[in-house]
Amino acid sequence: MTQPEALQFLLESVAAGEVSPTAALEKLKHFDFEPVDNFANIDHHRTLRTGFPEVIWGQGKTTNQIAQIIEVMRSRSVSERESRNPVVMATRIEPEVYSELQLKIPDLKYYASARICALVPPQLEPQYHGTISIISAGTADLPVAEEAAITAELCGFGVKRLWDVGVAGIHRLLSNRHVLTEANVLIVVAGMEGALASVVAGLADCPVIAVPTSIGYGASFGGLAPLLTMLNSCAAGVGVVNIDNGFGAAILAGQILRTADKLSNSGFKQD
Repeated sequence: MTQPEALQFLLESVAAGEVSPTAALEKLKHFDFEPVDNFANIDHHRTLRTGFPEVIWGQGKTTNQIAQIIEVMRSRSVSERESRNPVVMATRIEPEVYSELQLKIPDLKYYASARICALVPPQLEPQYHGTISIISAGTADLPVAEEAAITAELCGFGVKRLWDVGVAGIHRLLSNRHVLTEANVLIVVAGMEGALASVVAGLADCPVIAVPTSIGYGASFGGLAPLLTMLNSCAAGVGVVNIDNGFGAAILAGQILRTADKLSNSGFKQD
């Protein structure tokens, strides 16, 4: 049975009272994907299932492949007006790749520091409650930190940035304690030995997501040293994502805020 035939059968079953609307919605959550040539299958229903749309991983793909995927995703994001976030986004896009993509997609926006390109609506404003504050240990960590910041903003979250406040000059962090106290979720990005996440978690009263980066001398083993430091943090409440994974940290932070939104909207009260 093809997808159109399966969809028609499902809708007819709902109309006949054989399947409830709730059961049909559950089926649709795992229903819809669209082939792109012979190299990709776009998961259009990822937003319905997880709250966030599929995002294109740019590294390793050709320019033509990225452009084709973007255009297919654009067609669906425009037609599905009920979608809360119409952004189409690709990560790990190097400047030379973007230059080629722009020739094919003139309205594609590029965030150079984050290596992200995206199709964005004219007005991009926060759509969820809460603030994600992102802290970087050093300037060399900014590409990963900006990947997290731009991802969160494109996904509809309010973001605050605090850069270059690593433990080698801890007074820089302590003089910005308000950033910690005002945050609802904190993302801490650090290379070298990665100690900043533990320090922040010892001062903050909200979830802390630690992102180890591959920045550091040889004994940091391309980010393995900060990863192990963050995993072994003596401060409670620290979650750790993979090395250089600013994107994953932003999505996790977003899921935390979305869960809080759902609990608030459901009238949940904790005694």
